[in-house]
Amino acid sequence: MTLLQAASTSVGSKILIAFTGLALGIFLLGHLAGNLLFLAGPDAFNHYSHNLVSNPLVYVAELGLIAVFLLHIAKTIAGVLANRAARPERYAAKRWARSKNPKSRKSIASTTMILTGTFTLLFVVTHLMTFKFGTYYETSEGIRDIYRLQVQVFSHPGYVAFYLVAMTVIFFHLWHGLSSAAQSLGIDHPTWTPRILVLGRVLTAAIAGGFFVLPIATFFVSRGVR
Repeated sequence: MTLLQAASTSVGSKILIAFTGLALGIFLLGHLAGNLLFLAGPDAFNHYSHNLVSNPLVYVAELGLIAVFLLHIAKTIAGVLANRAARPERYAAKRWARSKNPKSRKSIASTTMILTGTFTLLFVVTHLMTFKFGTYYETSEGIRDIYRLQVQVFSHPGYVAFYLVAMTVIFFHLWHGLSSAAQSLGIDHPTWTPRILVLGRVLTAAIAGGFFVLPIATFFVSRGVR
């Protein structure tokens, strides 16, 4: 069996979804770390942004990120549709059985993965149009003033609310996704599995919390509150 054939199987698809999901989670951690420099002031934030976009390797990284993101979406949707089409009665029975099982890992987060994933895709497109391809301001040093753009965007309460809703949706998606990835990769042990679930939830809360802080802090900056 070739690598491509293996990736097309049910098990192979789950492993791909797990790896791509973990990769996206790692990206979010790195993205959050960079964005938190906003709290250090315009110079730190603008220079970080300039150094990032002026590195020629950023284009390679962006293409890789897009590929991982699209693969994650495609495999997830294909897997869900294939399962429902092939075994609708079995899955209906499984849903009923899990609803009666208090130890089931099924939750709102796990049953809305397609919905939260779709919303996340729409948010990413909106986010890119707003920031990456948004209004270009320039500092006195001749570099992009992304700090000013962020202050302008989050000065609108409506966008702050939209961003917070989006982070809540992503939080739910990650809440189930990180623990599900561990299962798909075969990490299922009576001792380690609970710890992995806790670690995944701590990381999810940290990511969501960090991205919650940014729009709120920026809103107050736009109002002159420091």
